[in-house]
Amino acid sequence: MLRVERLDVRYGVIRALRGVSLHVDEGEIVTLIGANGAGKSTLLRTISGLVRPSGGSIAFQGRDITRTRPDRIVQMGIGHAPEGRGIFANLTVRENLEIGAYTRRDKDGIARDLERVTALFPRLAERMNQWAGTLSGGEQQMLAIGRAMMGRPRLLMLDEPSLGLAPFLVHEIMRTIQEINQQGTTVLLVEQNAHMALQVAHRGYVLQTGEVVLHDTAHALLENESVREAYLG
Repeated sequence: MLRVERLDVRYGVIRALRGVSLHVDEGEIVTLIGANGAGKSTLLRTISGLVRPSGGSIAFQGRDITRTRPDRIVQMGIGHAPEGRGIFANLTVRENLEIGAYTRRDKDGIARDLERVTALFPRLAERMNQWAGTLSGGEQQMLAIGRAMMGRPRLLMLDEPSLGLAPFLVHEIMRTIQEINQQGTTVLLVEQNAHMALQVAHRGYVLQTGEVVLHDTAHALLENESVREAYLG
């Protein structure tokens, strides 16, 4: 579904990504793990078209999207829930979700997807007319994921969905990610909580200073001694 080949990204003189290659197959959950500053968020932002690479290529369902505008990438079927959630605090929960469907014109389909999101996150159903800025951190994360789902993505990219959440909410978010995947959405997950990410993922990549240094099944990475020492405590 997604193929990244030898991707380079520079911020001025800083080389944030160094020849990164990876693939995500349809139906998978693939996770990216690594320390802060490893390039994980930069990679997702580059796939989304928000950052322009200095080299390499990105293909989605066989089509080159390396220089494609972000709005077109959304229309093609890639959703992105960014790090920090990026919700619109001065809009209601409903308005935030509706913004997620801004590229669509199928009113009936949008209504069905709104029902699907509120089934995944019942708390959002209770807060539809509440200002998004008054939600708890966990609820804001649910809203960020729900908003990305409203674009009906084939590939959903999630950047640090557990960041700053209480442990019981982390488990809830991860269960929902698995449910989204089981309903047919492929997931590319960036997550600081490497142990939790590898428990829900099928495969994983380890990024270190902008490079992929290891790639394996999630189970193998959980058992890998160097990964355990560096990322799993």
